[in-house]
Amino acid sequence: MADKRVTQAIENWAPRFIANGVDPGDFTRVTNAIDRWEQWCAAWCAAAAVHEDLGRDALAGRRYRSAGEHLSGASVYYHFAKFLFVHDMAQQRAAHEQAVRCLTDALPHLGPPGERLEIPFDGGTLAGVLRRPDRGTGRDPLVVLIPGLDSAKEEFRSTEQLFLDRGLATFSVDGPGQGEAEYDVAIRPDWEEPGAAILDAVSRQPGIDPERIGIWGVSLGGYYAPRLASGDKRVRACIALAGPYDFGENWDQLPDLTREAFRVRSKSSTPEEARRRASELTLEGRAGRITAPLLIVMGKRDRLIPWQHAERLCAEAANTELLLLDDGNHGCANIPYRHRPYSADWMCAQLG
Repeated sequence: MADKRVTQAIENWAPRFIANGVDPGDFTRVTNAIDRWEQWCAAWCAAAAVHEDLGRDALAGRRYRSAGEHLSGASVYYHFAKFLFVHDMAQQRAAHEQAVRCLTDALPHLGPPGERLEIPFDGGTLAGVLRRPDRGTGRDPLVVLIPGLDSAKEEFRSTEQLFLDRGLATFSVDGPGQGEAEYDVAIRPDWEEPGAAILDAVSRQPGIDPERIGIWGVSLGGYYAPRLASGDKRVRACIALAGPYDFGENWDQLPDLTREAFRVRSKSSTPEEARRRASELTLEGRAGRITAPLLIVMGKRDRLIPWQHAERLCAEAANTELLLLDDGNHGCANIPYRHRPYSADWMCAQLG
């Protein structure tokens, strides 16, 4: 019988794996073979290697579109190998490096292609992927995609495509405590600070309209996005998907995997310090400062963040819309068709 951590990972996040690029057959085969959490990273790395090999073979054969698809897919598998595997940082970081390498090699061959940007911040680097729509105007609106506690830019291809297909550029970025930045820069509550550095960087990119920038965040990124919007008027529209109003409020109900990942990525030395740091991530006193249009998406079956957090944010912020889905789990990943196209349409309408 699988141990508690394996069970938690499957029960809480299985739909997310599928919605973000993992083949359903692969998911079943890999997870059925895992009994102990210590096996998780290696099992997913082995599955990722199959897709990476297909991508490397396609590159060698100059089948570049297939190479981009296989390698970006491999990066998702490597990402899920390391996503909460903080008890063995050497193994986690090796998988993470493979995820970054595969995505970087895939970028020129995606449709549309992407380019890597690195933004200096707080003694570290915030790495991101910029993609422009095929039918770009040379003055394109842009959406910044912000991960959560255990997601990263490697996970966002399917979400990016929704915006790209509607003529919006995308910038998926690892912020403090996320992805490539998680080793050097701690999680922080004041996301208007890293957010300003990110907006500065994307505003300078050729072909991007700095007057039409929106932000989208998922899970803990669903806190970071409205927090950034509360402190930076350059944000013209904001989508908060499954974000907490107050992350510390629900601390005791979070899975053990989540609490330990937060402790590590917030650079907290003890669980007690992590709890205190989690309580700093709150929109109290900030929600009322949000003036940009705000779409809040939440599922009533979310077992990580109570849906009442979304109602509270909606009540305190101006110019809001709440899409509350009765059968949605965390991130509403079990019903992506119920919110992803609508969210992309909504952002497109806000940014013109």
